[in-house]
Amino acid sequence: VGVAFKRARLKHVYSILRGKDLETEKFSTEQRVKQFEILKNAQERTLNLTYWHDFMSCIRNAGYRSGKMISSQNNLLFSYILYLIGRTEYKAPEHELRRTITRWFFMSSVTGRFTSSPESAMEFDLARFRNIESAEEFLQTLNQICDTTLTEDFWNVRLPIDLATSSSRSPSLFAYYAALVLLDARALFSKQRISDLLDPSIKSNRALAERHHLYPRGYLRSKGLISTRDTNQIANYAYVEWHDNAQIRDKAPSEYIPPIKERFSQDELDKMYHYHALPNHWENMEYKDFLEKRRELIAQVIAEGYKILTSSGETSLEERELDINQLILDGESEAVEFKSTLRINLHTGQKDPKMELAILKTLAGFLNTSSGTLIIGVADDGSPIGLEAEGFENEDKMALHLVNIIKSRMGVQAMTNIHLHFEDYQDGRVLVVETYKISTPVFVLDTEKKECFYIRTGPSTTELTPSQTQEYIKQRFN
Repeated sequence: VGVAFKRARLKHVYSILRGKDLETEKFSTEQRVKQFEILKNAQERTLNLTYWHDFMSCIRNAGYRSGKMISSQNNLLFSYILYLIGRTEYKAPEHELRRTITRWFFMSSVTGRFTSSPESAMEFDLARFRNIESAEEFLQTLNQICDTTLTEDFWNVRLPIDLATSSSRSPSLFAYYAALVLLDARALFSKQRISDLLDPSIKSNRALAERHHLYPRGYLRSKGLISTRDTNQIANYAYVEWHDNAQIRDKAPSEYIPPIKERFSQDELDKMYHYHALPNHWENMEYKDFLEKRRELIAQVIAEGYKILTSSGETSLEERELDINQLILDGESEAVEFKSTLRINLHTGQKDPKMELAILKTLAGFLNTSSGTLIIGVADDGSPIGLEAEGFENEDKMALHLVNIIKSRMGVQAMTNIHLHFEDYQDGRVLVVETYKISTPVFVLDTEKKECFYIRTGPSTTELTPSQTQEYIKQRFN
């Protein structure tokens, strides 16, 4: 009924089946036959498995990796209604439709849009589309609703308040997990990605990841906090691997955190604390103060995940799962660049600061313009070079070296929009650096400590003059 007549109230179903024209409110046999045919056509579209599977890719692209993360079946089904209307009625371009529905689903999930009085909420939304005639207007309307719903006040005021709950089925909690998937974050104090730990296809006798009380219940009881409302606040939870959970037990954070932190470098801890919304020295904070601060930080991480879905040049999570061979075969482009080495000049066989600067220029160009992928260990023509010439002890050392020069010469903020991983290519290995369009301008310190600004222009990176930089920042970031 939603797809056929853009209606959501159950009372309309009865009227439609009786042959009532919902506009004139008159009944007729002819109208009844006509409406049954419309309903039959809509049923065929609704039950089309190809449409359903394509729609489900929108849900995965929003970071929702299993049914357990869906707090509202109404939201799921209403999003499917919108997808079908856009695809079968307005013939919206598939890539634009998926991106818009992905964004819509995340928005309606984090806000709990259809949790209360779902029929009324759906009816109100569907009414907006009854007079729309084009795909462009349809997509524009959906995006406009997202923009007017997820305002700065929502992220800074309402969402932290929504996070002040102990409900294990909170929409805001699942939105946080989805954001961690979108940001390709790892579990707390782990090398495992959240997306892998939440993958429903991986089964074991015990869950790969468990929600852990950062301030354990036994510890809180010793402080006089015994109610579930206090101990099970969602701001007191974090995903950890189960063996860590077992070892932590009821120890105070100030007791169990120090030995765990020793397993990681400071760079790893910084990134981990950012994604898991942990204030610095949180283990020594008063519990109430910790909860309040962490709710604010969780809201910021959710907003950061959502921004990935709103960037015009950004690809979805599914689209970012790259086929490295195909990517190299397609060659360099506005969004792809190859570099033979990170720090070695192949002509001299020596370390050369110019090589590192070339890497940083490319990354800054991608960040300041749109998303992009840099592959190190591949020549301009796509032939394999490998990473052996770099002379690093192992891949972790190489990744850490790159992280350090990015942070020192581009700023810590740049790293939040950069993801590094190694891949096999032919008989060797390459370092793949994926960048996601950033919301603040990024400058690069050159070899003379001068700040330079770069953007992508076609398949190359261009340095802008100070006046050009000022104008570009005004248009791109403001």
